[in-house]
Amino acid sequence: MSNCVAIIPARGGSKRIPKKNIKDFHGKPLIAYSIEAALKSKLFDKVIVSTDDEEIAKIAKEYEAEVPFIRPKELSNDFTGTGAVVSHAIDFLKEQGDKIDFVCTIYATAPLLNEKYLIEGFTKLKNSNAKNAFSCTSMPFPIQRTFKVTPNERCEMFWPENFMKRSQDLEEAYQDAGQFYWTNLNINSNEIIFGKDSIPIILPRYLVQDIDTLEDWTRAEFMYEAIKKSENQKSEK
Repeated sequence: MSNCVAIIPARGGSKRIPKKNIKDFHGKPLIAYSIEAALKSKLFDKVIVSTDDEEIAKIAKEYEAEVPFIRPKELSNDFTGTGAVVSHAIDFLKEQGDKIDFVCTIYATAPLLNEKYLIEGFTKLKNSNAKNAFSCTSMPFPIQRTFKVTPNERCEMFWPENFMKRSQDLEEAYQDAGQFYWTNLNINSNEIIFGKDSIPIILPRYLVQDIDTLEDWTRAEFMYEAIKKSENQKSEK
């Protein structure tokens, strides 16, 4: 049987949305949704929250996550990447004697995360020779017809040769959904995660919303409310 660990990075110093990871989102701290999805999946031997903040640690424990350490300050600044945070957590657990085959990094800002996609990601990764499986979604428009705004406030296409092409004739593109990232620790690869050693777990666009600004937060609340309303209507039929 494979040993699986979920790691939820949750730093305390959010600036654009103060205390974002534990801010109330439809009646619960935002991080609670990620913890609950991980626990509902029943995939993990441990659900770990890596944080530098005692208040986040307390709330994470209330929602039945484990907080076996307080993240060191050198891994808690604005310039520390998620990879270093996850590596620190893995090293800590291994030093405690844990054997880990699969790690799933789950962002604390994913209230639309559904456990069925965590399960899909693990199942596909376990039955493959890939290194990673991660959440993604399709772009809502053809990236081949995008343009930039020049310094003199005019338009300039990235690929002008595509201007006259029909949308349906252009190849579909995908983007990172920013919800979860499975990794098989027993496979070595130098590929980037958006490369040939990764399996895309494609989510519908209505389940994907970054939460970096207050506008993002409001949009995510509307999306969550609409999803729950739809689910309730279906259950009443």
